[in-house]
Amino acid sequence: MSQASTSSADRLTGHCLCGKVGMTSNSGTLHAEACHCGMCRKWSGGPYLSVAAGTEVSFTGEENISRFSSSEWGERGFCKHCGSHLFYFLKPTGQYMVAAGLLDQESQLEMDQQIFIDKKPAYYAFSNNTENLTEEEVFAKFAP
Repeated sequence: MSQASTSSADRLTGHCLCGKVGMTSNSGTLHAEACHCGMCRKWSGGPYLSVAAGTEVSFTGEENISRFSSSEWGERGFCKHCGSHLFYFLKPTGQYMVAAGLLDQESQLEMDQQIFIDKKPAYYAFSNNTENLTEEEVFAKFAP
């Protein structure tokens, strides 16, 4: 997952399918990305569409969030009740990549990046004009 940033932060709000978990970010962006890595595809059933929400993220209904440590650098969160995917959390930076579909601002999003593009299976393709990063490029750009 990338650590995209913008010159000015956007306030993001959203909630899971059942409404038991709410999210607010004061450090987000309206730029969406697709991650094609094998873990994201296994987790979400396809590419993980997310938005960089930054580090200033708060949740309501935290008792309804289940966290899964999927790697030494990442943790995935979902609602215990409805199963909605909530976020990918980058442990080294404390940044949240929230699921694009949760956001109240979803209609304002622009998909401008695809990561792990070399891991994307052939059966789907997005028509958006995006920056496309391979696995090697992602790690070179975002590794600590």
